[in-house]
Amino acid sequence: MADEFCRAVDDGMKLSKRIYFGKDRAVAPPKLPTLMERSTNALLPKAPMVYAVISDPAIVDNPDIASYQPHVYGRCDPPALIPLQMNAIEMEIDCYLDTAIITVSGTWRLHCITGSSSCDCRLAIPIGHEGSILGVEVNAMRKSYSTQLVVMDENQSATQAQNGGFLKSNIFMLTIPEIDGGSNLSIKINWSQKVVCSNGEYSLNVPFTFPEFINPAGKRMAKREKIRLNVDVVAGSELLFKTTSHPLQEVRRQAGSIGFLCDNDVLSWSKDDFSFSYAVSSSRINGGVLLESASVHDFDQREMFYIYLSPGDIQHKKIFKKEIIFIIDISGSMQGKLMDDTKNALLSALAKLNPDDLFTIIAFNGESHLFSKSMELASNDAVERANEWINTNFVAGGGTNISHPLNTAIEMLSGARSSVPIIFLVTDGTVEDERQICDMVKNHMINGESICPRIYTFGIGSFCNHYFLRMLAMIGRGQYDAALDVDLIEPRMLSLFEKASSLILANIKMDMLDEIDLVEVFPSHIPDLSSEGPLVLSGRYKGNFPETLKVKGIMADFSNFEIDLKIQKDKGIPVQRVSARDQIQLLTAQAWLSENKQLEQKVAKLSLQTGFTSEYTCMIMLETDHLKKIKESSGSKEVLKKKLSKHDANVQGQRTILLPHVGIGFGDLKATAENTPPGYETKPEMAEIFKAASNCVDTVCGYCCCMCCVQCFSRMNNQCLTVLNQLCIGLGCLACLECCSHICCCGDDN
Repeated sequence: MADEFCRAVDDGMKLSKRIYFGKDRAVAPPKLPTLMERSTNALLPKAPMVYAVISDPAIVDNPDIASYQPHVYGRCDPPALIPLQMNAIEMEIDCYLDTAIITVSGTWRLHCITGSSSCDCRLAIPIGHEGSILGVEVNAMRKSYSTQLVVMDENQSATQAQNGGFLKSNIFMLTIPEIDGGSNLSIKINWSQKVVCSNGEYSLNVPFTFPEFINPAGKRMAKREKIRLNVDVVAGSELLFKTTSHPLQEVRRQAGSIGFLCDNDVLSWSKDDFSFSYAVSSSRINGGVLLESASVHDFDQREMFYIYLSPGDIQHKKIFKKEIIFIIDISGSMQGKLMDDTKNALLSALAKLNPDDLFTIIAFNGESHLFSKSMELASNDAVERANEWINTNFVAGGGTNISHPLNTAIEMLSGARSSVPIIFLVTDGTVEDERQICDMVKNHMINGESICPRIYTFGIGSFCNHYFLRMLAMIGRGQYDAALDVDLIEPRMLSLFEKASSLILANIKMDMLDEIDLVEVFPSHIPDLSSEGPLVLSGRYKGNFPETLKVKGIMADFSNFEIDLKIQKDKGIPVQRVSARDQIQLLTAQAWLSENKQLEQKVAKLSLQTGFTSEYTCMIMLETDHLKKIKESSGSKEVLKKKLSKHDANVQGQRTILLPHVGIGFGDLKATAENTPPGYETKPEMAEIFKAASNCVDTVCGYCCCMCCVQCFSRMNNQCLTVLNQLCIGLGCLACLECCSHICCCGDDN
């Protein structure tokens, strides 16, 4: 899909050459990208962008200056995409602990079609690390659009809606229908993404790189670009400013809070993503507890809490010795780039092991293949032998059996005493016995040793059950990550390994939570604290929260650790919104495991209340035509919450457009059984095209070349035969031209 999108944008850039901007030399057209800049994936958006969807190339022209244009025959199939010129942009970022809420407001002009015509516009929104789209509002000349979440019908997941969805795992698309040429589009976009922590430094990267060709045509006049940044962490902490990509001016500073502003006149829009990094000054493990009361409209009237534990200054922190087993999927679907990137990530991980760490590798498909039947020290010789074994045995083929290698790994790590045992599972498939696997691991954790094996899971593509992997990691007190796009396998897998290999506090307990009434904690099994990021717990409770929360654990030298966390109330940090995404995902994993409909309904309610998408809700777009009188109805809000059974419905005079479901689903057993690689799309081969053409000719000849036709042709005069001959030649030429346009001349500038 990404390649098709780039080709459509490339076609749109060629069509934009038809736009006439006048004879004034000072009024220059936007600079078009070079051939290298139009290479594969180079035209993917790196900031919020809007495109005109052009099916009829004849409507492409300047809406302000009518010009003579040669007539264009035919249509664009698939439609071309012309990037719209951007007139204004403003961004506001609120960083709360490990989550950032981003709001982008901008104005784009449909500058590329005649004023008497209209076309659809496509909005593309790149989202940062572990992002989630929260909402979109669009205002045009005659219409306005806004997105909203509703509960999804059981049969709605199969609906083939075409007005939006994800182009890639980090690029959300939305189609805005029927916009008049020359109109200005005012768009407000809201999404969330995670703040990344590494080596004690917190960093945020927001897609904000705009191409040169979206600058408005005309004299180089200054344009206003505004960025607001607010950072809030636990009160009492000192924030240390590190780096930034844009010139920021500090406008506010308090204990645990800081505000910046960038408000400048620019000649061209931002050419870099907005990045910002900071550190929290502390020489030891620290944290805090935030409390928030439920609103009157909250479906759950229990109080909310948010527990934040930070590793502090990690320079002098000792990490646990590791006994790690890598369980790597080598089934038939892991062929090609998937296998190569997984091997590269595994080889890099082995190179980072400490000499006193123990390791082994289990490669699995339908069977299990062990590098060594016992754990080996990570010496240079052992790592070199492991590299040779990986290059020899990592050959994609066979089915998928996760249960057997996981059982083997747990048995091998059962005797670990002076280290943290870790299982690192990587797969791209779904298996039928996933619930039985979770039950097996849960029973082992209950009856296991003082430090049970930690399970870190990594999912590749959309065919594996990510909720099974998330649940398995939660039961195993580890962490989960994924690469929905196959080009992210290596960096994301290495990032998860860094977290697993840098544990500084294990067996964390908060006994006082058990004394609170009706308490619910996410995640229910507390993972270990890593130097590569904070530990975050959230949940609900009823009654009185203790004045201090005592946290206990075991340090890397197996000494006992204890700290009292202070309780803070109403500190301006929206606890529910910051924790909603993680709670929805963990609750969904629990609902999948238990097959509990009440939990599914709870997830749907939380999704509707907070605006974060889920597997049980879908997004709709409401279109309001301001030229029509809309009758007010006091019950309109209740109508919107009802389940939708059709694509379009009338709600208070509005047109309701159902968008495609954006959930990742619960895996694909059929694709796994057939060893279908993630991201695979069926495309007809050239031989199949010519075979189909040959079959078509044979069929026509079979119907036409009979004795009746021969007798009919023998009775025709010369003029009729000449006309028929010319008609056949003309049809043949048209067929050849169509074949050339699709096969031979693809991507030709001429």
